[in-house]
Amino acid sequence: MAIAAVGVVAVAALGVGLGLSLSSSRSQAAGATRLPYAYYRSVIGRYGPGSMMGGGAGGWTMGRGGYAWMVGGTRAPAWMRGQSRPGFMMGGGDDPGSVMGRIFSDAPGPRVSPEEANRLGSAVPAGATADRAANRLRFAGSAVRLVVLASPSMPAENFRIAGMTDPTVVVPAGARVSVELVNADSDMAHGLVVTVPAARSDWMPMMAGEPAFPGAALWFLGESTAAGMQAGTFSFTASRAGTYDYLCPVPGHAEEGMEGSFVVAPAR
Repeated sequence: MAIAAVGVVAVAALGVGLGLSLSSSRSQAAGATRLPYAYYRSVIGRYGPGSMMGGGAGGWTMGRGGYAWMVGGTRAPAWMRGQSRPGFMMGGGDDPGSVMGRIFSDAPGPRVSPEEANRLGSAVPAGATADRAANRLRFAGSAVRLVVLASPSMPAENFRIAGMTDPTVVVPAGARVSVELVNADSDMAHGLVVTVPAARSDWMPMMAGEPAFPGAALWFLGESTAAGMQAGTFSFTASRAGTYDYLCPVPGHAEEGMEGSFVVAPAR
């Protein structure tokens, strides 16, 4: 896929995802989780200085300044951190998920076989009760561990958890939540963020706003390959009771069905 045909929207989405995936998530207040600089250079270096990505051995994007700008976090431009985007960032191009999926298909990190992914996505986690009639998964304990498959049944775009599609997930207030996300899509990047409904956007990942809880995001994983499906784990504390969204932050994917409710039940 030619990067030159992607459009600025895809580049913005790419820059955000670079900084917030493929390793254990940390609080955004403490700074974005970073891809290794060497791996970042290996990816951006594929593109010459005349391309939209602006790579090449001597390109600004290849240096520390470009790296800090592209990976997001507190040093990124305001529009990458939820503020209004500049007027020149209009237009579209190909689905940013396709662009990110292909570019980062060989990213470092855990891999899961299709067979293992299917097993994990069908199993009811320990300490949880699945109500299939209500499409709800409820946890009772203070330690919550669940596996989420992203887009396991293309062309549908959705999440599979405990054998259910986009179920409501209910956890007790104060629970420590660990989510293993597996991207089961062979030609698209997907991620997962827990956010407040008012903060969501269909334009680009960071425009989904801050996660509802520090660390409650893995912005994207690259597409699956013959080496397996990319997987990543993030953890957070569900510290405030309320009803939140979990969704894929890649532009447009939540609107296509990759979303569900995440309920933090008040302590009894």
